[in-house]
This record gives sequence, structure tokens and C-alpha cells, in this order.
Amino acid sequence: MFSLNRPHKSPSFVHLTRICGLPLSCLLLGNIAVAAEQPKMEQGIQIGDLAPGRAMVWSRADRPARMMVEYAFNPDFENAVTVRGPYATESSDYTARQDLVDLPAGKDVFVKVWFEGLSNDRESSEPVMGRFHTIGKRDDIRFVWGGDIAGQGWGINEAFGGMKIYETMRQVQPQFFIESGDSVYSDGPIKAEVTAENGELWTNLVTPEVSKVAETLAEFRGRYKYNLLDENVRRFNAEVPQIWQWDDHEVANNWSDSKDLSNDTRYTVKDVPLLVARATQAFHEFAPLRPHDAEESERIYRKISYGPILDVFVLDMRSYRGPNTDNLQMQESAETAFLGEAQLAWLQQALQESDATWKVISADMPIGLNIGDGTDAQGNARWEAIANGNDGPAAGRELEIARLLKFIKHKHIDNIVWLTADVHYAAAHYYDPKHAASNDFSPFWEFVSGPLNAGSFGPNSTDGTFGPQVVFSKAPEPGQANLSPYAGLQFFGEVNIDRRSKAMTVELKDINGDVVFNKTLPAAGKQSKHHHHYHD
Repeated sequence: MFSLNRPHKSPSFVHLTRICGLPLSCLLLGNIAVAAEQPKMEQGIQIGDLAPGRAMVWSRADRPARMMVEYAFNPDFENAVTVRGPYATESSDYTARQDLVDLPAGKDVFVKVWFEGLSNDRESSEPVMGRFHTIGKRDDIRFVWGGDIAGQGWGINEAFGGMKIYETMRQVQPQFFIESGDSVYSDGPIKAEVTAENGELWTNLVTPEVSKVAETLAEFRGRYKYNLLDENVRRFNAEVPQIWQWDDHEVANNWSDSKDLSNDTRYTVKDVPLLVARATQAFHEFAPLRPHDAEESERIYRKISYGPILDVFVLDMRSYRGPNTDNLQMQESAETAFLGEAQLAWLQQALQESDATWKVISADMPIGLNIGDGTDAQGNARWEAIANGNDGPAAGRELEIARLLKFIKHKHIDNIVWLTADVHYAAAHYYDPKHAASNDFSPFWEFVSGPLNAGSFGPNSTDGTFGPQVVFSKAPEPGQANLSPYAGLQFFGEVNIDRRSKAMTVELKDINGDVVFNKTLPAAGKQSKHHHHYHD
């Protein structure tokens, strides 16, 4: 793609014999030089959490090494800046990330990443190249979102072209990508061959770590390494900065404090908190996100600003929830927590302080869709998301959401759009207080995309508490479920914000990039010209 300035290499055997006087010492030196193997970067690079003036660069070596990053504002790497990154050691599975700072706005940034070995000869890996664009005040904004990757046993099928939707997303040249959760399916074994709909055979690449449910730290790590075997994914990662969040499958299906694996014969580890700990470590090693700080080092919820037009509020609907229950409690308690008090307070304050035109709330689960989690010991329906299937006034986890929506209305916070994935089909929902059982809120839109490379399901039924109107949905025909990517029902979302008009256009697109739905939303209200709250 652009020229390769190779980092410094160890002297070759031939070179050593030229500069040495004594043949024996030359041979010894030569053997040392040849024996040290170069580190390899089989997972490529990822760019993450692009924000004003900064971006994370992630990579992984295959042995102890030091990450090195060079960047420049031209493809020939003239006047390049070299950053000595962190050590990649066994404790992080040789993953490393470096925050590039003081980047100018509105520039193409070209990066070159390599690892320097920790043997005495410091043999270096072949570099991996990447590029991204920092958003400037003259730029329109374009980004994509989606989730649900390598789920239900539909993995990397090279005969199909691999995870093709990543190439489709790359072609639209987004400035960033929101990875909306279910980035891996730790609970979904991937087999070499699966029979798809119509009896068609689906063939998967398989590794030992993905051939069973993930229980050990190595198996959780192996899930992320598996996705990075796909060349579409690696090409996309080197060019499109990402914002990662998580949901349940990074750990186990529908996990909460009520998760019980005692009857699941696939698991020998029955302690859900231990699985959560291992899954959390693997997620933070492989996600290209900017670590929060020592106050809460594993925190995922955060705000990322893109100048005066857009703030993105990334939620974590998994880590702070109470147990999955029948979700019908009439008063809020620890049992009905979904975002949890600290995250809810943060979100309210951050929304109130935002003077960006558009405020995108990136949620890992939809608000008004009924998503079940079996039944409890008494035989009552148990619920996995916010809705509880009863269409009545807010109860259970809906109470927390009702409080948030009321706050947004009474503080006159305009232009909020919710984006999510999770349910494995594409949809557009308009939440209308005129149709709602709990109606103290301003109307808003929620757009659903996915899966990116997983089984297609749906559509889910809606819960009338907040009056969701299904304006659009595209899902398998009635009676069909878990359709493979062959069926074409793989979806991502694309958002374009016009800098001049401030209008936001949301498109839902399929695996071929064809638009299945689009909606243009004009910006409401007076917008501040100044933008202070860049990143927290």
C-alpha cells in the first residue's frame, strides 16, 4: 500500500564474515545471529478509541518483545515519529498497545508497527502497516457499527470468502467502527463442518481453543486470535479505528449473577465469577480500547468525542446488572440494576454536559425488544435484557431506563440516537410516548444491526412500556432460525453526519453493501459552537 522503511535488522552471517578478521569468531557470531528468530505479528494491528489528538495502536507478538510504532502524515514516512512502546510479555499473551498523542486534526496518519525481540541481538519482526484519518472540523462524519461475530458455530469459511462483511464495511471508508458487543462467542464451539440451511455444507477454519466452550484463560484468548485469522478482519483493523464494548458471549450466554452452569455438561468450570475473570482479562488484552485508569482499570463505559458534531457514549449493560429474573419488581433495588447507579449517574451528567449536536448512545442491547432467558425455578419467564414482555408501566429493569429517559426529557437534551446489535437482525424502532405505557420521555430512534458473522434470528416481539414502533425489520422468514451467512441476512449500520446541515442519515446495509433501510434525521434545537468535553 505504501513504501516500507524496514526497521534496523541484526547483521547477517555474510555481513559478519566481511567485517571479522578471525573465521572462528565469525562463525560463532554468525550462528548467534542466525539462531535468533524474528518475532512474528500473526494477528496484525488494530487501531482503537480514536479521539481528538489521539488513537490507540494494538498488536501482538508471538514471544517476549517490545512494541515499536512509527507514524507520519505521508505514505513515504518522511519526518516520521518513532514511539518506543510497551513490552509484550507472557502475562498479557504478548499483546501490547500504545496511545499515540498530540495528533493533528483532519490528517491521514500512516503507521508502521513492529516488535523488537528481547534476545541480545534484538531481531525485529517484519513491520505491519496501517492508516487512519483524524477527524477535522471540515470533515463530514461517517462511521459503521455492528456486533455478533463468529456465533452459533458459523466461523471463518474460506471457501465463502471468510468474514466478507468486514471487507464490505471497509469499502465504505468509515472514519471509525463501533463494535457493539458479542465480539466473540466463548460459549459456542466451532466445528470443521456444519450443515447449513438447504443442506448446504459450511466449512470452518478450526483451532483447538474454539473447538469447545472457553473455560481457561488460554481458551478465552484463543477466541480473539481465531477472529484475527480472517484476512478481511485484519485488513479492516489496519484501516478503521474501533470502539469496542462487550455483551454476554465474551463470557457465556446470558450471564448474570443468576447464571447457573451446574447442569451444563459442556463446562467443567462451574464458577461463573471465575469464568468472568478470565474472560475479562482476555477481552482487555485483545480489545484495542484505551484503559480507563487505576480507579477502575476494567471499566468499559466511556465517552468519545468527535468534535462539535458528535459524542459517542459507550455503555456496559453487562458488568453492573443484577441477576436475570422475572423482571417485574415494582421498586428499584440491587436486583433491578442494569447500568447500575454509578454508570447511570455518569451517563446523565455526560449527556447534560455534552454540547455536541448529536449524542449517539452505543448500547449492547436494545430497549424495547423481548429477549428471554428461559424460566426461573417457579416457571416464570426470566428476562435477559430490559423489557419484561408485559406491555405495562415500567417494572424491573425498565424502572432504571424510565428514570434515564425522563431525565433526558426534563433536561431538554436533544438529538439522542441509540445504536445496538445483539438480536441478529436489522431493525429501526421509533419510541413514541403517545403509544407508551410509561410516557414521560421525548421520542427517539433506536437502530439495530448485526450479525456480522453469526446465525440470523428474529424478529423479536416488542414490549409496549416505552411504545416502540417497528418502522423496519429484516430477519429470517417465520419458522426459520440460525441461518448461516449463506442466507445473506448479515447486517451492519452506517451513519453519515453532514457537517453543514447537521443532518444524520442512518443506513442499514447487508453483507453485499446493499441498503435495506435508510432514514435521515434533521438536527433539532440550537447548537453551541464550542465544544469542550473531548474525552473522558
